Amino acid sequence: MSKIKNNSSQELITLANEIRKNAYAKYSNYAVGAALLGKSGKIYTGVNVENAVYPLTLCAERVAIFKAVSEGEREFDAIAVVTDNGGSPCGSCRQVLAEFGLDMTVYIADGEENLLEETTAEKLLPRAFGAGDLP
Repeated sequence: MSKIKNNSSQELITLANEIRKNAYAKYSNYAVGAALLGKSGKIYTGVNVENAVYPLTLCAERVAIFKAVSEGEREFDAIAVVTDNGGSPCGSCRQVLAEFGLDMTVYIADGEENLLEETTAEKLLPRAFGAGDLP
């Protein structure tokens, strides 16, 4: 965990790209890195962690969010997600992102740190199921 210096999307993208080297992607060889900016200014990183039992795999985005939550952070401004080809967050990650703020900015970048898309959790998951949908 570190503090962001100037709230720069490029700073998040660079950190997400650097952390990708720690991905445990021995089955897919598809390393993903994420850098999550909390409202506190702290940055939490995550990488994908695969498992031979594929459904037990965790994505980088969820690792970063769960790490932040485990350390007491509950509100987030932005997340950068980096893969070699600029892949977008999966459905499960979109739902978890939405849980912590539909207005969260999502930066999607490739392995050369090119920003391919800037969007929000709400745009990634329109009509997201949330606490308001529960009785």
